[in-house]
Amino acid sequence: MNEYDDKKFFEEYAKMPRSQGGLTSAGEWHQLKPLFPSLQGKKMLDLGCGYGWHCKFAAEKGAAQILGIDMSEKMIETARKKNSAEQIEYRICGIEDYEYPENTWDCVISNLALHYIEDISQVFRKVHKTLKKNGTFLFNIEHPVFTSGVGQDWIYTEEGIPLYWPVDNYFTPGERKTNFLGCNVTKQHHTLTQIFMGLLNSGFELKAIEEAEPPQEMMDFPGMKDELRRPMMLLVKATARKMLPH
Repeated sequence: MNEYDDKKFFEEYAKMPRSQGGLTSAGEWHQLKPLFPSLQGKKMLDLGCGYGWHCKFAAEKGAAQILGIDMSEKMIETARKKNSAEQIEYRICGIEDYEYPENTWDCVISNLALHYIEDISQVFRKVHKTLKKNGTFLFNIEHPVFTSGVGQDWIYTEEGIPLYWPVDNYFTPGERKTNFLGCNVTKQHHTLTQIFMGLLNSGFELKAIEEAEPPQEMMDFPGMKDELRRPMMLLVKATARKMLPH
């Protein structure tokens, strides 16, 4: 079963600020929002759409057609309740299972989902195929420094104060087991080389690379100041060239 369909996990996920407050409660939104292309009259695909916040944003920005896919039934059910619009379709479907029709979408977005994908280069190739020429691929993935963290947690003092963030086995990509919201979760670690060369070799041109830094106004959120001590998220914007490099 997908961990996001686990009752206990989903209940804990629902308590998170980003789950309750939407995009403005997400620490990376002030950096991700400006990276969006114009969506007026465009078609957008959301890979791992979760609650559907980005789909609703696209609808508000005038997108003509939006498809949000997620393998979690509970996520899709919540998206349909919270973030529905006439031009939005939600579908229970894994990122690797989607058919990726050729030259179909103007924009493909993925927020905090690609670090669950083992063969990320294959997904990059499929996204390139499904984008129209010069279409935008915009994604936010957990930063390799974060995913290579030992247990993906701090080393603490006896008093429970975060001492430092340990990184190990960085150049060994693949499965990482971690505890997230009280549940055992399996993620996939990818190096920066894998991510960026995977994009370039799939026919993308890099347009923007940003490491997420939470804004000053969120510094009162629990643990947010510690988010400035190591990068947690990596934001990437790329466009699809339709001739693969030699």
